[in-house]
Order: sequence, then C-alpha cells, then structure tokens
Amino acid sequence: MAQGTPSLTPVAQKFILHWGEMGTRWGINRTVAQVHALLFLSPKPVPADEISETLSVARSNVSTSLRELQGWGIVRVVHVLGDRRDHFESVKDVWEIFRIVSEERKRREIDPTLRVIGECVDELKKDAKSDAYTRERLESMLEFLTVMSGMFEEVMRMPSGALKGVAKLRGKVITLLGSGAKKAAG
Repeated sequence: MAQGTPSLTPVAQKFILHWGEMGTRWGINRTVAQVHALLFLSPKPVPADEISETLSVARSNVSTSLRELQGWGIVRVVHVLGDRRDHFESVKDVWEIFRIVSEERKRREIDPTLRVIGECVDELKKDAKSDAYTRERLESMLEFLTVMSGMFEEVMRMPSGALKGVAKLRGKVITLLGSGAKKAAG
C-alpha cells in the first residue's frame, strides 16, 4: 500500500468484501459496491487514486464505479483545500441511501414493468378474441404493482425521521391491523 493510503481494519475489510458480494446478488457490479462501502466507512472524502490503491482495483474501474455511484446519487465529488484532485464521499445517512436507491430501482425496474403490463392489458382489451385468462392475470398484476407503487411513493415522501418511526412500528401496525380485521370479520 502506498504511503498516505489508508489501511483498512479487518472489520472494514470484512464489510467491504461482503458489500461487494451482496452487490452482485442485487445486480450491482462488485467493484461499484466495494467503492461505495469504502466511501461509506471513510470519515473524510477520498481521491480516486487512493480508492484504487486501497481496494487494489484498476484506476479505470474505480472511475467507472464512481460515475455509476454518482449517477445513482449516493456519491458526490467534493474538493479539498490545497489538493487539486477530486475527492469523493458517500451519503452517510443510511435512511437517505435507502430512499435514493429505492427510488432509482423503482424508476429503472418497476416503472417500465408497469408501462409494459399496462400496454399489454390495453391491447388485450381492444382484441375481442383475446385470451380472457391472460388478461385477468395481467390486470391482477397491474393492479398489484400500481397499488404497491403508490404505497411506495407515499412512504418515500416521508421525512427520514418519520420513515424511521414507521419502520420501528411495523410489528405494532401489523398486529393492530390484524386485530381489526379479525374483529370486522367476526
């Protein structure tokens, strides 16, 4: 490791390696996830060359990873007085990271799926000879995704503090709703 390059503690190494593994399971490039993990743990902004040295990853791979993380909005460029290099830092609030990543995944994955299913349902409704069973299945999927997307958007509009509070109440809300549903049915 070059002089001035921060060494990683065993715990930091373990987290960074695991975050990279989890990234691949979530469909994210391993290096992208590892760069994010390093920046998340770093108390100060880090220049790309130090990221490259610390993770033993090619500088070009680090640059590509940083661009992707910036595109997601969870890493930003900062400037350090007396240093002409760009430095990078991660959003540190885990609730904000969750919000940003969730909204981006919805935009990239759920929204296009909603559009295509909606188009399929519209096409089936226009064709009198269409398969009723297929239309019923797709209408069911469209309704589910539309409702869940709306609920997701309401949750994402909550301030981080409120979102955290709702998450902590989850079991109590389910118990309350479950009890209310049993009483209404009885």
